[in-house]
Amino acid sequence: MKGLAFAYDPDGYWVEIVKRSEGSNISNYFNFSQTMLRVKDPVKSIAFYEALGMTVVRQKHFNDFSLYFLASSSNVDQRVDYANIPDSEAYFKLGQMFGPVLELTHNHGTEKDDDFKHFNGNEEGRRGFGHIGFLVDDVYAACDTIREMGYGFRKEPDGGSMKGLAFAYDPDGYSVEIIKRGGIEFGDIKVEK
Repeated sequence: MKGLAFAYDPDGYWVEIVKRSEGSNISNYFNFSQTMLRVKDPVKSIAFYEALGMTVVRQKHFNDFSLYFLASSSNVDQRVDYANIPDSEAYFKLGQMFGPVLELTHNHGTEKDDDFKHFNGNEEGRRGFGHIGFLVDDVYAACDTIREMGYGFRKEPDGGSMKGLAFAYDPDGYSVEIIKRGGIEFGDIKVEK
């Protein structure tokens, strides 16, 4: 693949370096642009992240793997039907986005293997990657929605000493922080109506 490179950070994690698309109006030399997660079943993972307000803005399919790029809906042009635009146009539009995207990488066939599991960086003896995070207006309401998906929580909003934030699991067991827009207010408690 041309136009990208990988460098190691001090902890040995890959940092992807990608050339901006031609005609980009982003002037920053560097900007955080994406996080990549490996997923077992893209159908489940895409549905999970769409429920958190993301939109698939580009898909690339290769012989043995596929890439799905999702952006927060606030960064997405709602007039564009991303599922039906040519890849060159999707590539260009993705290059125009300043906000980061989530790249889901699916190795074909893993969705059919009941025993297959990705390491998520939070297993005992395999610590590394921590979590991704989403800002919401109401942590409790967001968690009620996430709870219905059935993947569970590492920390419920009222669990532990830090109230008002949560860590949910996505379909692959990655931790997803759910935090109040503007930051948590220590001592938050859920008020029953």
